[in-house]
Amino acid sequence: MKKYDVIILSGGKGTRVSNYTNKLPKCLIQVKGKPFLFYQLKYLNKYKFKNVIVSTCYMSYKIKDYVKNNINFLNVKIVDDIKPLGTGGAIVKSLKYMKKNFFIIYGDSYLNFNLNKMINKKSTAIMAIYKNNNKYDKSNVKFNDKDIIYDKNNSSNKKFDYIDYGVSYVNRKIFENLPKNKKFDLSIIFQNISKKKKLYGYAVAKRFYEIGSYKGIKDFKKYLSK
Repeated sequence: MKKYDVIILSGGKGTRVSNYTNKLPKCLIQVKGKPFLFYQLKYLNKYKFKNVIVSTCYMSYKIKDYVKNNINFLNVKIVDDIKPLGTGGAIVKSLKYMKKNFFIIYGDSYLNFNLNKMINKKSTAIMAIYKNNNKYDKSNVKFNDKDIIYDKNNSSNKKFDYIDYGVSYVNRKIFENLPKNKKFDLSIIFQNISKKKKLYGYAVAKRFYEIGSYKGIKDFKKYLSK
C-alpha cells in the first residue's frame, strides 16, 4: 500500500462563504481562474511533495472529477468520508494510508513558507504558528520558544498573540487506537497534547492566506495579483 506524506482536510461545507459553496466544495472556489485546490497542490509540488491525500465529504464527487481531469503533476488520492467526521475523524479514516510522520493541512489554508523546514521526526507534533496579534483572526496560541499553549477558541481569554497557521507535522501514533467513524475535531487532540507540553511550535515570518471568509478570498486574490 502506498503511503502518503500530506493530508489536506477538505470535507467541510464552507458555510461562512455560502455564496460560493452552495454549488461548489470550498476547495474548488475559483480564484484568478483556478480552483483554490490547484494552488495548494502546486505549492506542495514546489517543495517536492509527490503523494497527497485529499480528505473529502461535501460534494466529494466534484473534487474527485477535478483532480482526475486536471492534476497530473503529483499523485493525489481522494478519501471520501461519506458522512461528516470532522477534522479529527477524517484523519483517523485516512490513517492507514499515511506515513509514520506526515503533514496535515486545512483545505482552506494557503501556506507561505518552505514546509520542509518543519520536519522533525523526533517530535510528536509540531504546529506552524504566526504572530498574529488578533489581526487576521482571533489568536489562539501562546509560544514559549519551544512548546506552545493551544486553545482553538481561546475560551480561557489568555493573552495569546500567535495563531494556528493551518499546517502541522505529526507522528501517526497520536491518532492510533482512536475510534473509527466517530466525528471529532482535530483541535481536541492538539489541546490535549498541548497540556502535556508535547505540542511544539514552528514560527513562520510571513502571513498565511485563507478562503474560509469573504475577506480571506479577497486578500488571497490580491496576493496572487502581486
